[in-house]
Amino acid sequence: MARKKIQMHQYRQALFRMRQGDSDRAIADSKLMGRKAASHLRDLALKEGWLDKDQPLPEDADIAQLLGKPKRAQSTISTLEKHRELIVKWHESKVNGVVIQAALKRDFGWTGSYSSVRRMLQEIKKSEPVKTTWRLHFDPGEAAQVDFGQGPLVVHPDGKLKRTWALVMTLCYSRHQYVEFVWDQTVPTWLGCHKRAFEWFGAVPQRIIIDNAKCAITKACRFDPIVQRSYAECAEGYGFKIDPCPPHDPQKKGIVEAGVKYLKMNFLPLRVFRSLEDLNEQAKAWVMKEAGIREHGTTRQEPLKLFELERSVLLPLPSVAPMIGVWSQASVHPDCHVKFDNSLYSAPYELARQQVWLKSTDTTVSIYHDHRLVAMHARAKRKGMRVTVADHMPPNVQAFFRKDRVWLIDSARSIGPSCEQLVSALLIDKVVERLRAAQGVIGLAKQFNAMRVEAACALALLHNSGQYKTVKGILNTGADLKKETPVQESVYSSARFVRPASSLFQ
Repeated sequence: MARKKIQMHQYRQALFRMRQGDSDRAIADSKLMGRKAASHLRDLALKEGWLDKDQPLPEDADIAQLLGKPKRAQSTISTLEKHRELIVKWHESKVNGVVIQAALKRDFGWTGSYSSVRRMLQEIKKSEPVKTTWRLHFDPGEAAQVDFGQGPLVVHPDGKLKRTWALVMTLCYSRHQYVEFVWDQTVPTWLGCHKRAFEWFGAVPQRIIIDNAKCAITKACRFDPIVQRSYAECAEGYGFKIDPCPPHDPQKKGIVEAGVKYLKMNFLPLRVFRSLEDLNEQAKAWVMKEAGIREHGTTRQEPLKLFELERSVLLPLPSVAPMIGVWSQASVHPDCHVKFDNSLYSAPYELARQQVWLKSTDTTVSIYHDHRLVAMHARAKRKGMRVTVADHMPPNVQAFFRKDRVWLIDSARSIGPSCEQLVSALLIDKVVERLRAAQGVIGLAKQFNAMRVEAACALALLHNSGQYKTVKGILNTGADLKKETPVQESVYSSARFVRPASSLFQ
């Protein structure tokens, strides 16, 4: 059985009792220390004059210095001692003890047990410098921390179970939280959650401490992180500063990490969620009625009570909520459209095959080129929809689409009544689409004048041949310029030498 270590206060108490005249046996009977230790202490005290009642008791440091470190029992030398340097190297490379034991047996024929390896690793760890930490302190209103945590499986509107994600924003001073469960971690979701969190608090913290999620930071760096353009615009609109944690250093946002853990352990178990809306309603009620009124493990106060003190020093919400848009780059296709969220939006034809910036909100999609707004569209109502502005088309395409049925009738009317009648007959054909034929008839007015086209149309109608090729043939041969006697139906109405067929059989 190992001997119990004598504490410093026991040495001082023994010295005090020696001054009162107690013997070594009496001190041993009091269980302060054994007779041998008491005798050794008395000899040392007599030598140093510690038993003089007129002098104060010595300091603990003086007693400890003279007593020296207790002698440890002589232990056997470990069979791993000759491999210590190699084991230290493996330990620094994060190799675990089981692998080290296997390597020693395989490469050096070592036959010891895993306990020897474990004891050696413990000695090595004790010799390493201690990694100290320091708890971060935040003033009221100074900062909030934001993070995503895994949520429960909930029935999606498409009828299938889908994983949810919990966004948690925790005020660093009061520990008051905003919790929202979402389907994804995209940029629009990230920005929308921030907007609703600020409205939940009724104010904005001066600084937002975040991880390096792609929806917020496009390039993580300890010194020069690159912030996602949409998130930077959100910070500018609400007036807060973005403070990304250094890569691989989540301890810098330990407050929200603990908040996410608390949410998973105290809210999610033993609850049933019918939908995402039901999940969020229960979460908000839990924050206000349970999490907000508990005694916090660090502050030892209720988060909602501290929030009442913190609210007054938070930044006020802007009078008009900023229009938070999601920025993304796109290429203008040769058909003068850009693709965004599986819908197509037109851009000026001069930008074909060029890179542009898109800014999308809940209601609009804006297109920028060289920092200039070149187009703005209403957000498509469904995927696959094409949103087009006619002025964005090339001139020849605009001219082509302008030649619709209404334009053709108006143009034919301006040429003359015969042209209008012929073109109308072409457009109402129930078997063949004759739009191009009607366009061709109107186009003949550029090669020939309107009067000749009108005369050619009249002549074509007279011969009951209202076709484009007939009109063009009349114009090419100049038949419209010749004076012809119109064919009258009356000429053929009552022919001579005509008698009823019945008279032939009389």
